[in-house]
Amino acid sequence: MRSMVQRLEGISAKNSLALIPVKSKTIKWENKDNGLIELLLPRDGLMDRLVRLFKDTPEVMRVQLDDLGTYVWQAVDGSRTIEDIGLLLKAEFGDKAEPVYERLIVFLQLLKNNGFISY
Repeated sequence: MRSMVQRLEGISAKNSLALIPVKSKTIKWENKDNGLIELLLPRDGLMDRLVRLFKDTPEVMRVQLDDLGTYVWQAVDGSRTIEDIGLLLKAEFGDKAEPVYERLIVFLQLLKNNGFISY
């Protein structure tokens, strides 16, 4: 786990687990009828608009989260650390979430890389 955490964040594993993810104020999401969350990412950049001139593409990209992703999204409240969220995941999902921190850090890094969260 430590090597993955260090590789993803470029800092020590201990410090990575102390990071606090914060949702972007520009990202919107919807709670679906099935209890899962769908993240909505506007596609309004220059390239997106140019492509729409020639091809019918959606103005909003929809990212559907599974049950673990939904749980993590709801746990990201601007006060919980990655370690806190991992402990919550373990308590809620048990073995289904294993390996918890490796999966959690990769998921959070994907969210960060796509502008859904920051630290």
